[in-house]
Amino acid sequence: MKSTSWIVNGVMAVAIIILFVLHFNSSNTAVKSSAMNAGGTKVAYFEIDSIQNNYEFFKEVKSALQVKDMENAKQLTALKNAFAAKYQDLQKNGQGMAQAEVASRQQELAQLEKNYTSKEQQLAQELQEESFKKLQEVKKKIEQFLEKYNKAKTFSYIFSSNSDLMYYKDTTYDITTDIVKGLNAEYKSKN
Repeated sequence: MKSTSWIVNGVMAVAIIILFVLHFNSSNTAVKSSAMNAGGTKVAYFEIDSIQNNYEFFKEVKSALQVKDMENAKQLTALKNAFAAKYQDLQKNGQGMAQAEVASRQQELAQLEKNYTSKEQQLAQELQEESFKKLQEVKKKIEQFLEKYNKAKTFSYIFSSNSDLMYYKDTTYDITTDIVKGLNAEYKSKN
């Protein structure tokens, strides 16, 4: 169960990193804003962690992924318990069995272990793919909102703030609150 939680946390971290990379490679918008006026160019930023903590759609995506992770953990636990039960049975009754039956049960245990490993990899891959897909949906909704939002604001660039990439930001140009309110209003109106 702990390994699955690590996997989900790892998937979420990778997905967030991918989201940042995609935002900074995108030609029209990025996520987070720090608006500065440099030679006629207006730049804004928003705090991505505020979006993650306050945007209802993102919170639902995160919750759904956590539910999926818990379901995966249940499946893996069931497989692990089946293996443990058969292993304990073999340990308990193995001495009274014929050599061929012991060998057969050992093969069965090896197959169960292989099935567990295979299922664990499959579920991790599926969760990673679903996480990426869902985070792309979040990114698209943010980009669409920023496009509408920016028609009135006319920023040349809107960035997401990441402490590793942004060394200075003037909070005068922080549009995080506007973005969270707008995204949640759009999300509620569509549901």
